[in-house]
Amino acid sequence: METNLIRVLEGQYLDELTSELCDFSLEEQNAATEAQGVKPLASSDYVPVVGKSVTYVVACIIVNDKNEVLMMQEAKESCAGKWYLPAGRMEPGETIMEAGAREVLEETGLKVDITTLLGVESAGGSWFRFVLTGRVTGGELKTPSQADQESIQAKWIDNLNELNLRANDILPIIDLARNHRRRLPKDPSWHRDILPAKKAHYKNYLRIVVAIKNKTSQQVYVLLSEKTAYHFPTVEIHPGRSLHSTLKKFMIELFGADLPQHRPHGVLSVEHHATNSQPNPTDGICITLLVICRPSIESVSLIGKCIWHELNKELSARLAMTVAAKNSTLLLHVVR
Repeated sequence: METNLIRVLEGQYLDELTSELCDFSLEEQNAATEAQGVKPLASSDYVPVVGKSVTYVVACIIVNDKNEVLMMQEAKESCAGKWYLPAGRMEPGETIMEAGAREVLEETGLKVDITTLLGVESAGGSWFRFVLTGRVTGGELKTPSQADQESIQAKWIDNLNELNLRANDILPIIDLARNHRRRLPKDPSWHRDILPAKKAHYKNYLRIVVAIKNKTSQQVYVLLSEKTAYHFPTVEIHPGRSLHSTLKKFMIELFGADLPQHRPHGVLSVEHHATNSQPNPTDGICITLLVICRPSIESVSLIGKCIWHELNKELSARLAMTVAAKNSTLLLHVVR
């Protein structure tokens, strides 16, 4: 399990059958809801299919050496003339990186290499936006004479206050990208470059690495599920609830009603690899989330579904550093 922890800390996929290790499927969540006399919000056989039952969006923030941000002017009738980041919906069969590079090329005329994820945003459990950054490798900046249905033009912008923005939701992630661009090489307070790990999933999953400290020894422990084989607890993402709601209900399932205070620290990895095979496309994702328990291990009880695993000193120190640094994980932003 410590090898698996190192892999997710480095943004890599886990070589396991997530579907078999899922601790709280949508079917089980619905059964629990019905037992409380409440009608389920989603069908138990829900499957994420791009363009039909799930929406994946990419937003690319490209910052140059002058701290200018690559922006494009909208051509869509609903927001024509306003400015926004190069962004858009992923298409069936695309990877996250392919979608990001395509959107930048279509809307700005520039070719880019995607270098890292910066964050994951979600609204409900069936809309996700992947925030990306990268570097320009070629192409020419689109001018008004090249306007098409994708955009009117593109520009490098220093002061965003000069623009009539389509929406202000991009301002926090632009600040994030600029800070990431200015960071020192190998700054331990920042996560390493993390790209989506290529692993296909039929469903959408949230895998959690729950960390807690021993007050006496200061060693860090992580939570392991005992179902079938030891693994990090995993829940199927409910398409009708926010990611925070899915997490809370799962934590209650693991700890019982006496739920310890906890907080999501950020995303460690994203697994996705669309195959677009019919009739069962693998459009699912698996998000690995670091969750911090506030109380010490001495004051938290388990209900028999999981165990605490003590990390070796080196890995304990590494995870403690990750917990201590604000930007050590990818941003998670949940719109309720």
